[in-house]
Amino acid sequence: MRELLPAILALTLQAQPPAFLDQLPPAAQAEARDIVKRADFVFETRTEPKHVRLATMEKLFDHPVLGAAMWRFCQFVPAFYAFVHPDGAWSINDTRGLRGTLRLVYRRPGHRVYLVEGRAERGRLKTPFPVGAKMVTSYRYWEGKHGFESHLQTWTALDSAILGLVSRPFHGYIKGRQDEFIAYINGNVATFGEFADLSPGDFQGPLKRDGDPLALRDFEALFTGR
Repeated sequence: MRELLPAILALTLQAQPPAFLDQLPPAAQAEARDIVKRADFVFETRTEPKHVRLATMEKLFDHPVLGAAMWRFCQFVPAFYAFVHPDGAWSINDTRGLRGTLRLVYRRPGHRVYLVEGRAERGRLKTPFPVGAKMVTSYRYWEGKHGFESHLQTWTALDSAILGLVSRPFHGYIKGRQDEFIAYINGNVATFGEFADLSPGDFQGPLKRDGDPLALRDFEALFTGR
């Protein structure tokens, strides 16, 4: 019975479009509805409470280049690099065949919605073919009784019907890898936020050595008052 609960939850999420879709701008709403409608995978996860202030996490969410640099300092893998685009979107790349672009299409206190395009080259997720996908990601976060907590939901549509057909024998594996990876990233983001809140000075030297001027500038402005 316990094993059936995640499957029932996933089917329920697919059957009922999320209420926040109505709040998105028209173009983003149309794109998000299309992704949700044809989603191959649906996933959600929660983080364990972390001793980090909501304001600190907001700073990191709004400064992805800094967040990626701090991620690398914490030696989380893969070693992501982040790049901000002129239109406000930002991308991450591990330089080993895993990359994604994120667009923030909805923002309210404690809730952000992203449209994501991602690609993993052949072998990067241990599949015999490249995997490309579009995702709707709903990220809710709050300060609870025991610290910062978050709830992440994703709807993932593979980038072509042919890929969906070819990858069908691998669906269980791909979904498992995606679920594992998203939960890992979600937890780690809260973890290095906790590090930044408890001892921000520990990051300054490594960020200087890392050599990303934008990350260092953001860090000094946000955490040292320079």
